[in-house]
Amino acid sequence: MKIIVAMLLSLTFGFAQTVSIIKVEGMHCPLCTTAVKKAIKKLDGIQKSSAILNTKTVTVIYDENKVKLEAILEAIKTTSYEGIEVSTKKVTSDK
Repeated sequence: MKIIVAMLLSLTFGFAQTVSIIKVEGMHCPLCTTAVKKAIKKLDGIQKSSAILNTKTVTVIYDENKVKLEAILEAIKTTSYEGIEVSTKKVTSDK
């Protein structure tokens, strides 16, 4: 019975994701983008990250219940770059 209730709840409520776009000045080559993405992906709760060198932005999709934007910005700092939040929005998706 508990299993059925848990399955119904997960089907009913879906899941929420947070999408943040972060400006990372100083990225100047593909190795830079790789280093930033690698540092971010080490965090628990990161579902996807992508970096665009031309715009010097990183888009991160994550579970805010597991990781906060501040932790993502700190991970970027470990690569010697500074990340600045451009936008953040919550997206709810049905399963």
